[in-house]
Amino acid sequence: MNSTDANTAAEDSSAAPRKSSLPKRLVVLFTIGLLLFGGVGFYVYFWLTHPIGAGPASPVVVAEKFEEVWSERPVVLLGFGDSITAGFGASPGKSFFKRLLNNPDDEFADVQGITLKKVLPNIEGNNIALSGSTSIEMVDILLPKLETYPEETFGIIVASIGGNDVIHMYGRTPPREGAMYGATMEQAQPWIENYDQRLTSILDKIASHFPGGYHIFLMNIYDPTDGIGDVFNAGLPAWSDALQVHGAYNEVIEQTCEERADTTLVDIHEEFMGHGIHSTQFWRPFYHSEDPGYWYFDNLEDPNDRGYDSIRRLMLNRMADVLPGKL
Repeated sequence: MNSTDANTAAEDSSAAPRKSSLPKRLVVLFTIGLLLFGGVGFYVYFWLTHPIGAGPASPVVVAEKFEEVWSERPVVLLGFGDSITAGFGASPGKSFFKRLLNNPDDEFADVQGITLKKVLPNIEGNNIALSGSTSIEMVDILLPKLETYPEETFGIIVASIGGNDVIHMYGRTPPREGAMYGATMEQAQPWIENYDQRLTSILDKIASHFPGGYHIFLMNIYDPTDGIGDVFNAGLPAWSDALQVHGAYNEVIEQTCEERADTTLVDIHEEFMGHGIHSTQFWRPFYHSEDPGYWYFDNLEDPNDRGYDSIRRLMLNRMADVLPGKL
């Protein structure tokens, strides 16, 4: 062996074996994959899934106020308005209108036996609400359907008026009065002023059909985005002024109720806050840890059964506050 071969052999024998970097790369790739998987899961659960939950919705009904009969006189419960009052999306017998009159077979224990029929044994229901109707269409279609009741009959009117004015036509057409989706606040302002006048006219017309007395329970408009305004996360086109237009309509409703002794606000906007498309997001100020359930039907516009349960409860509580002194 010559000296060159000897030196090469010595170098080969003294060289330390190299460690493979494969395990380290696998750890890095696994960590990245885990983070990506977790991030996707986080997004899907907190933005795309909407668990409905189970059991009674809020609020609690004050049962003591339904222990005695309020009146024996003839009473009609009149439903007027859009799909919320019509009960679109509700299971049979579980719209708020029907639950005001009768308990469904599987009623929750805390409201079993708490109905208007218990305290008003001579009440009858007449629901003329029309799904999809705007306040403009209610003037043309629903008001002519009203009958005038005899003087011995007292009217209890439950109404949802104006929600479709705001959400129609879901961005499919340019915004216009009665279908304002996508409008700027500047565009919408004259339509809002017209709605103010139209709402008063509708309520006055309803009142004229009850010479024996009446009271109106008027809902405001809830917000499926929980006050965030990100309608695009619900599959609708982005609308920058959505909350402003929506808020202006609610201001009209609330001001109207304040000005009229014959009309009581039923605040579904507040009660439904936190039960919309962000109901699972625990870091939001509106999060309901005791019940983060989603209260909207598949179409986003209407309540599901739990939402209708909540409206029924709100109505019963407001009616118990107002009606015994008016009948």
